[in-house]
Amino acid sequence: MMENSNEHLHAMQLFARIVECGSLAAAARDMGVSRAVVSYHLNKLEQAAGLMLLNRTTRSQTLTEAGQRYYQHCVAVREHVQQAQREWEQLRDAPSGTLRLSAPVNLGLQWLIPLLSDFRHRYPGIELDIALSDEVVDIIGTGLDVAIRGAPLPDSGLQARKLASMPTCLCAAPAYLRHRGRPTAPADLAEHDWVLYKQHQRLHLTQGRRSFSIDLQGPVRTNNAAARTALVLAGHGLARIPWYDAQPCLQDGRLDQVLADYELQDIELYAVFPPGSGRSQKVRLLLDYLAQRSQAGLLAQTID
Repeated sequence: MMENSNEHLHAMQLFARIVECGSLAAAARDMGVSRAVVSYHLNKLEQAAGLMLLNRTTRSQTLTEAGQRYYQHCVAVREHVQQAQREWEQLRDAPSGTLRLSAPVNLGLQWLIPLLSDFRHRYPGIELDIALSDEVVDIIGTGLDVAIRGAPLPDSGLQARKLASMPTCLCAAPAYLRHRGRPTAPADLAEHDWVLYKQHQRLHLTQGRRSFSIDLQGPVRTNNAAARTALVLAGHGLARIPWYDAQPCLQDGRLDQVLADYELQDIELYAVFPPGSGRSQKVRLLLDYLAQRSQAGLLAQTID
């Protein structure tokens, strides 16, 4: 038997290269060792097996029957070693650690969570700590890695990356429209009740080259997007609602779209993060993933 398993494994790989290169000298050059080393390991293999593996002359070499069978085993062993090495390198280089994220509640549930679920399947070494809140959180003070926001970044010293543009529409419950009438022009909007999201009290619309700006009034305000939709469904007024949230309700008739021939501003979706954290592997992977999935059309599929 050979002295140890590592030496035997090395000798098997050398033998495979001898066969594939056609000679001991060629195998030695290919492996970056001397011909004497190759010859030594071949002799050790044959001694351990008690069989001749190669018929050798000064000009040629041929495999014996035992050598042909042994070569097949050597190739299989080499492939297993190479596969193990690749998997080890993947494990060694796999991203790991905890990602702390924040997002608005409804946006998080409707859009972000399905993406993060797939992200976790791709990178199981990364743990996720997800906080859903409609309040603007202190990213640095709370130790967040990334916050998802639906507005341009104010001058805060943070960094931002745009992920997607999300369309919106004007909607109301059919019962509300029967009671108050359906607006047919932008000027009509000021005469209606509105369910206001946070402090958004001004609406901008365009049609071709024409633009309109409407001051909104309403008996109900909320800081939660899901609550806004629920209040509109209950007939408390009109609202500008993200398409991903409105579309199921429009399909089943619980909401009606108004002034569909006018365009509204999209919600610009951003990932916001502390300076320098974009160089973190786990943060970079997440930002690239979210941007890629949005650009690839997953967002459109979600809201169509």
